[in-house]
Amino acid sequence: MESINIKDIARICGVGVSTVSRAINNHPDINQETKNRIMQVIKENNYIPNNSARNLKRTDSRAIVVLIKGIGNPFFGKMIRIFEEEIQKKKYSFIMQRVDEKEDEVDVALELIKEKKPRGIVFLGGYFSHSKEELAQLTVPYVLSTVGMTEYLGESPAFSCVSVDDFAESYKMVDYLCKLGHKRILILAADPDDESIGRLRLEGYKKALTDNGISPDPSLIRFSDECEECYSMANGHRMMTRVLKEDLEFTAVYAISDSIAIGACKAVFENGKRIPEDYSIAGFDGLDIAHFYNPAITTIRQPVEEMAEATIGILFDVIKNQAEHQKKVFKAELVEGQSTRSL
Repeated sequence: MESINIKDIARICGVGVSTVSRAINNHPDINQETKNRIMQVIKENNYIPNNSARNLKRTDSRAIVVLIKGIGNPFFGKMIRIFEEEIQKKKYSFIMQRVDEKEDEVDVALELIKEKKPRGIVFLGGYFSHSKEELAQLTVPYVLSTVGMTEYLGESPAFSCVSVDDFAESYKMVDYLCKLGHKRILILAADPDDESIGRLRLEGYKKALTDNGISPDPSLIRFSDECEECYSMANGHRMMTRVLKEDLEFTAVYAISDSIAIGACKAVFENGKRIPEDYSIAGFDGLDIAHFYNPAITTIRQPVEEMAEATIGILFDVIKNQAEHQKKVFKAELVEGQSTRSL
């Protein structure tokens, strides 16, 4: 589906671009009914405001900015809704800002701090390996949410963060597949340059294999192409289609996200194969669609509601109470579906 822009939103609603801009930025000078209609169209079309901070002119001292890297990942949808609800409950404005894959989120945040003067920032997703010197430039409280941080493993970082242990949870899934009797387990991984959750989940995969007496086979490690939406069904379908054209022996597939897993399932079915009879397939995230898919996907369910609420709770604790930095790591749950079987 083609991306929609602010002019399209204005045309659909029968208003000017400036009116859409006022609605997005919670400007008081707009009719409530008009604002509601605009926000509904934005929600229905998954519109994300342009990522140029220069376009955000209005200063709001009671604003919280959520910077999203990897907007194509459906895992973030529920988190964003909870962020908005929790922020508005506290009588603050909610500003959502997309960050492109090749864009530096700290640079975007610094521009936003200068232009908008927000009270706090949430970094959602992305590859976060910035130096302590770079992070020290941020002059407002911030929380990293669902951001894998390989650079800070084992440390108490000088910032607040909320996540699951991507390494440990990935290990859990691959160990489960090994215990089912699978020895040839294909992984559909992230971009090879991913230094975030993609790397952590890959390392968990390798460690689980090794601990089960299986040497990781490079031919079974498949990296995503460099693309805007790595954690997507389209990417999973593309990756798995390529694999199935090869004469490669494997009995199970571990996809590092449920979306990738579902895309892979479609490729398997198109190739005339069955799940789990021919291939077991497992994912990660615990998306609703993974549960309702047929067959239901075996996955690692992240506690998305608790993680989102904790993110905002920690941020406001720092804003209002000058609290110390907090690092919160949630336990995830392995949910067995019908997409995996014992050999």
